[in-house]
Amino acid sequence: MNPMSGNLTPDELRAAVAAGDLDTVIVAFTDMQGRLSGKRVSARLFVEDTMDHGAECCNYLLTVDVELNTIDGYALTSWERGYGDMAMIPDLSTLRRIPWQPGTALVIADLTTAAEHAPIPVSPRAILKRQIDRLAERGLTPYVGTELEFIVFDDDYRSAWRKGYRDLTPASDYNIDYAIQGSTRMEPLLRDIRVSMDGAGMYCEGVKGECNYGQQEIAFRYAHALATCDNHSIYKNGAKEIAEAHGKSLTFMAKFNEREGNSCHVHTSLRTAAGDPVFADAAASDGMSQTFRHYLAGQLAAMREFTLLYAPNINSYKRFVDGSFAPTAVAWGHDNRTCALRVVGRGHGMRVENRVPGGDVNQYLAVAGMLASGLYGIEHELDPGDPLTGNAYTSDIPRVPTTLREAADLFDGSALAREIFGDEVVDHYVHAARTEVAAFDSAITDWERVRGFERL
Repeated sequence: MNPMSGNLTPDELRAAVAAGDLDTVIVAFTDMQGRLSGKRVSARLFVEDTMDHGAECCNYLLTVDVELNTIDGYALTSWERGYGDMAMIPDLSTLRRIPWQPGTALVIADLTTAAEHAPIPVSPRAILKRQIDRLAERGLTPYVGTELEFIVFDDDYRSAWRKGYRDLTPASDYNIDYAIQGSTRMEPLLRDIRVSMDGAGMYCEGVKGECNYGQQEIAFRYAHALATCDNHSIYKNGAKEIAEAHGKSLTFMAKFNEREGNSCHVHTSLRTAAGDPVFADAAASDGMSQTFRHYLAGQLAAMREFTLLYAPNINSYKRFVDGSFAPTAVAWGHDNRTCALRVVGRGHGMRVENRVPGGDVNQYLAVAGMLASGLYGIEHELDPGDPLTGNAYTSDIPRVPTTLREAADLFDGSALAREIFGDEVVDHYVHAARTEVAAFDSAITDWERVRGFERL
């Protein structure tokens, strides 16, 4: 199958609608929690009106928690301001078929104000686009790949909900890391996801088993940073929908249980406008250019202050466990999986893998943080120091923040974050984090009941 077979031009969409092949267009954006939000529009209306003028949605969608509860304290909108509309303006370069939904296409939208169509700065996609533009001013183009892990369960989503997500049956009974036979029973679902994503215009590279029970990783070929992040949202949403159609469920939680968590390693590299690699230098003993070293140093310098962008939830921090392949030390090394930053590849393939994000990451925010900090390192010609050899878990190097509370405080107090992203963006996401912390602090957990009901 042609990897780009699902992509549509506006003319191809019009022809498909006229022929009755497509009747619905999903107009969607990624919210603060990394979820696709939006609406299904009649395909006829989309080609006649929405394609050129956009669609409306309530601006509260960028100020809600996971439960879609309205939260006070945001500058963007409030009850006092009436919770008005914002516009979803389709980016027609993202238009594609969605094979797992009959007669359906999807387009990613940029969020703007309803009347003036001014960009909304706190939108995750807008935050990333600003950093891409800053790199473009220096003649640089970012390429990104995301490696997203998930756990498959034999329970469907509604059954899992009724069980309170307890006593679920994982789709394997033991560690199936790289195991072919152990993953085969999941292959009908996994193949459906892979083929469907290729049919939606993505380039699926393959799939492998992981360490936790029922855990898998489906990988896609790297692409321009914006395209990768758009595809990430569509894939994550689509994988859940396809799993549901198979009577199963899957989770991208960073840490579902006490075993290995779900990671989302993010690979980044830069090229010139002509497509030449920026990170590689064949004359250097380690193959790394000075620009790459500066970029790496910037990521290290901002790692602790920017961790909120990489680990946005309470649960994210449960994943950072020594000896678990999730990073705990702010270190870099050559092909060293104990470090937060792992340098791999040569030539065009030379890149850095940031191992901090988990499966729950908002990829637009994470990539924006990586590009921004890398550019900071380039602009200030920072030096990353020598690579770490050996076990970063047992080193005395500074550690990744261990709680959402700590990460929010670091982001809030970061002069660098405020300089790069602006006060509006920093305050918005700090408020979201502190709202989540407050909700968690007030919750009574099963752990507390088991320990305290009778024995305390």
